[in-house]
Amino acid sequence: SIIMSCSTAASLHASFAGNPVGPRKGGARRSQGPGQTRRPAAAAPPTRAVATSDTSTASGSPSLQTLIAEIAQVPDGNDRLKRLIKMADALPPLAAKDKSIANRVMGCTNEAWIDVQLSASGTVTLRGDSDAKITAGFAGVLAAGLDGLTPAAVLEIEDDVVTALGIGPAALPRSRANGFRNMLETVKKQTRLLMANATVPPFPSLLITADAITAQGSFAESQVEFLEPDAAAVDALVAELSSKNIGIVAHFYMDPQVQGVLMAAKAKYPHVFISDSLVMADAAVKMVEAGCTSVMVLGVDFMSENVRAILDDAGHGDAKVYRMAAEDIGCSLAEAAQGDAYYNYLEQAQGVTDAVHIIYINTALDTKARANALVPTITCTSSNVVQTVLQAAYQVPGVNVFYGPDTYMGGNLAELFTMMSTWTDAEVAAVHPEHTQQTIKSLLPRLRYFQDGTCMVHHMFGGDVCETVKNFYGDAYQTAHFEVPGEMFKLAMAAKQDRDMGVVGSTKNILDYVVDRVDEAVVRNVPSGERLTFVLGTETGMTTSIVRAAQAQLKAAAAKGVTGVAAEIVFPVSSQAITQTGEAQDPAGALGGALGSLSIVPGPQGGEGCSSDGGCASCPYMKMNSLAALMGVCAKVGTSAQDLLVAYEPKKYATVGGGPSIAAQGCVPILHMRDFQNTKKFSDAFIADITTRGK
Repeated sequence: SIIMSCSTAASLHASFAGNPVGPRKGGARRSQGPGQTRRPAAAAPPTRAVATSDTSTASGSPSLQTLIAEIAQVPDGNDRLKRLIKMADALPPLAAKDKSIANRVMGCTNEAWIDVQLSASGTVTLRGDSDAKITAGFAGVLAAGLDGLTPAAVLEIEDDVVTALGIGPAALPRSRANGFRNMLETVKKQTRLLMANATVPPFPSLLITADAITAQGSFAESQVEFLEPDAAAVDALVAELSSKNIGIVAHFYMDPQVQGVLMAAKAKYPHVFISDSLVMADAAVKMVEAGCTSVMVLGVDFMSENVRAILDDAGHGDAKVYRMAAEDIGCSLAEAAQGDAYYNYLEQAQGVTDAVHIIYINTALDTKARANALVPTITCTSSNVVQTVLQAAYQVPGVNVFYGPDTYMGGNLAELFTMMSTWTDAEVAAVHPEHTQQTIKSLLPRLRYFQDGTCMVHHMFGGDVCETVKNFYGDAYQTAHFEVPGEMFKLAMAAKQDRDMGVVGSTKNILDYVVDRVDEAVVRNVPSGERLTFVLGTETGMTTSIVRAAQAQLKAAAAKGVTGVAAEIVFPVSSQAITQTGEAQDPAGALGGALGSLSIVPGPQGGEGCSSDGGCASCPYMKMNSLAALMGVCAKVGTSAQDLLVAYEPKKYATVGGGPSIAAQGCVPILHMRDFQNTKKFSDAFIADITTRGK
């Protein structure tokens, strides 16, 4: 996946188990080939250690433009820094009561606060403070430069005012520069809230501390309701599992009631496992080898099929595998790969020299089998798709990559590789050591992706939702699954590059990112406390795992005397799930986006909610895996009613012409992926298939 969490290119490579890529903004200057136009999203501002500056980024404020020019034109770098520090004197004092969590600048190395107010004439006034002189100096620049502006003019100030100061990395390291950028983003967020006449941003959220979880909005309340599950329900489930040797593998996207019970049951019974789709089958194998005779799969149908196939491959064909419904538990993305359009797409690869099909694991076994019959095929996940493509391009120079079926992930891959084509060789090598800027450029024309396959949940994270995230959560940590639309992908990428506060990856990557940031805040243990806000750009079923992991950290920290850290999880909600509740607060549309003309009241009366047509990111298919369904299936195991569970078993595939079954053939691309994961290269047999099949 793309998981933006490491501090240098070298550490990116060291931690890449199919994970992080992407240099931060402010890194080395990108090389540029003849005739190449650099893409602004990927380019880092050049480091300036000389007294030259482009102050056009502050053109909306003559005062700010003048201040930046005065600092940037000081000849000596140390004197420029002293001039910046001196600007702290221009900072209006901030009362102790206003040094609150709400005014705290997230992502800042030191403690810093910003408070924006509107004067009687409707112009902006700004106060602030920091325990670091240089940070207070930057706040002073903003206070002096933005005072008296209209809110609209404040929002026009570009982030590159930090670079325009002309202070080099020796005096202004990347972490501090990122904090400065987030300070400006905090100013803009507070300004937008004032424009909307709102006291809190519009999306529902959960605030997690060591001893409490507080919900804002009815959807958040529904999430928190089951974090402390009914003890009797937990005990009843554990009794069924332990008495009948049943194991459970469940995806992160379960209903909060089910997740709550499963997490509590896991503490009492060892064979309960919650994860993303990749390792569910591996966990099932371990459970069977530890004595489980049946495995319940809480997920959609391709997950139970994979569990069944991997158990069979491991020699455990006698173990029973059950789904939670007799009817299909579908997946809009998997279904997109079963239509004629997808096979027509793959037929384009037939006869193409050195063609390889990289298929997302979230597809059915028969899809994988049929695809592999047409084109040499390897499975990928959101955690390893980048490395899979790059390894194919390394081992088969001139390879033609056909990716599918997820259109958003394919588009994000193309966007990422376009960005990488502007990076230095060292930055590219940090992602894959055998690649250079030139090899990435040469790969781009040979990368194709399917144009008509999406997950109905991740489809929600489009321009509408992203506009609201930018307006009201621009200073927050941005998380996004690799399957989200390009708008959300770019938003999280930009948050990493500009502010070092973004992650794009798998569900597990997102969970780890949140946990790591909370850990860092605990270590900082700033005196005034710290609240970290995370925008959850994936299915809301992740909530239980994130909340429990974060609160466990905070409880452990509190036991050691660290009590000031809190984490907030924000749930983006589509405009389809929000209705007008009164007069528009922004009739002129100054805020832009779908929420610009809405008065938001969290809760049902404001229209907040979920549906398969939009709203919060919640999968209706996953909700078929209810607690009642689980208990009903478990109750039949080992009884005379077990024969009724035939309809609950994963789909069975027939043997064709006395050869391997469709399921076995569908496992071939999965085994190619597992071989790659284990050896870090494609097998000789797979390479031979790629290089000879189309000839």
